[in-house]
Amino acid sequence: MGMFLLKILQGILIGLGAVLPGISGGVLCVVFGIYKPVMELLSAPFHHFKTHVPKLLPVIFGAGMGFLGIAGLLAYFLEKYPAPSVCLFVGLIAGMLPSLWKEAGLQGRKRGALPALIIGFGAVTALLGGLQAASLSITPGFGWYLFCGFCLALSLIAPGMSFSTLLMPLGLYTPFVDGISRLDFYVLLPGGIGAILTVILFSKAMNVLFERHYPAAFHAITGIVTAATLMVIPYKSFAASTRGCMINIFFLAAGVAAAQILDSLNARVPKDS
Repeated sequence: MGMFLLKILQGILIGLGAVLPGISGGVLCVVFGIYKPVMELLSAPFHHFKTHVPKLLPVIFGAGMGFLGIAGLLAYFLEKYPAPSVCLFVGLIAGMLPSLWKEAGLQGRKRGALPALIIGFGAVTALLGGLQAASLSITPGFGWYLFCGFCLALSLIAPGMSFSTLLMPLGLYTPFVDGISRLDFYVLLPGGIGAILTVILFSKAMNVLFERHYPAAFHAITGIVTAATLMVIPYKSFAASTRGCMINIFFLAAGVAAAQILDSLNARVPKDS
């Protein structure tokens, strides 16, 4: 019973990670040791249904709870307390980076591993930096919500590709999350279509990539996660006032502490394979 509840908790956090800024649901799948069975299920659902769904069912249930339950609350806190909220999320993912680094080295740190980390870090820094510098203004619509669904699914099948860090510079994150919280059909329909198409088209390719090039792929993920996390830190809010700076530091530390507690609990759970 205890393990069942812990798996539900893992699912809730994966669902939260799917929508929280700077966090990737896929990264949390990696940290919890369920990324491989999840990808196997997505890439060949009929073949793996009987073997994988019973083990992943509490995680799937928890992910749905976390995803739908957090959307409205997240939209509220991001609007009312943007800097502390983002700092809490940054602390959470930063606290999980050691586990991700450990996971990346499970098959050794071969010659291409560190270059892959550097390339991943540099690519995301350049991409997000360019988007922020461009200050693009976009009017959300059916096509852009399709793109939001694509980014959401990509954050699951490609760990480290947090969809929020891609959508925030485009001004799409808040309307998309707000639409989810209100169960807005005109947001959910294109978002769902985009997510499903992304899983169908890319899950098998990602599964093959991680099977054949595990060290390079996971070190690239580590670089991507590090860069994405650094890019969403609200640096200006730290300099705005001493009180604001202290509040931000508190929430950063709280996020790191929560990640460490979660990691210690997760270490007691056998990894699915």
